[in-house]
Amino acid sequence: FGSRLTWPGSRSILRLLVRSSPDPLVAMSATEVKLFGRWSYEEVNVADLSLTDYIAVGRGSHTFLPHTQGRYQKKAFRKALCPIVERLCCSMMMHGRNNGKKLMAVRIVKHAFE
Repeated sequence: FGSRLTWPGSRSILRLLVRSSPDPLVAMSATEVKLFGRWSYEEVNVADLSLTDYIAVGRGSHTFLPHTQGRYQKKAFRKALCPIVERLCCSMMMHGRNNGKKLMAVRIVKHAFE
């Protein structure tokens, strides 16, 4: 496995989308990463300079869903690389009855954003 997973014909599908779209903004939105396919990361920033190293809102932490299945607890301070919305979902999985129910936490966050 490589660092980038593709399927046969994926490039031709993207080219077809770009060519068939009369509006260039529609073609660009096919490659833009939006949280839950709805919210853009453009206006998300950290105003406090002391927290910029500990809250991940940069280009590397933009995901479609807050469920990356990453192991951010293996080393000290690696959880600072975890996307901030995923950290919110993980913090909701507390207190016994909610342990391990990440899909439920993701759904709750999605409904809260709406």
